[in-house]
Amino acid sequence: QVQLVESGGGLVQAGESLRLSCAVSGSIFGINGMGWYRQAPGKQRELVAVIILSGSTNYADSVKGRFTISRDSGKNTVYLQMNSLKPEDTAVYYCNVATRSLRNYWGQGTQVTVSS
Repeated sequence: QVQLVESGGGLVQAGESLRLSCAVSGSIFGINGMGWYRQAPGKQRELVAVIILSGSTNYADSVKGRFTISRDSGKNTVYLQMNSLKPEDTAVYYCNVATRSLRNYWGQGTQVTVSS
């Protein structure tokens, strides 16, 4: 059974940093990319960052230059380093794994709260 387990969320002040981790257990065939999404109260879930199999990355404009996504293939883990956090980064952050057959796997989410 596939499980995505996020960790690393919490409450920080504006300007501080957090590092999110997502450990993937179980077998997923044909992984195309791994990424992070977030959903703030009253808003739709949005893409934050994605890293595809080749190692290429893509970021939402709102986090470029502040967030960095990385992957440890050996540990089947994806990370999101978040620096210079802003109150508008407050959301539940979800880990995602997408396959070439267009199947998506999601974690349970981890809360990130940034106070001003």
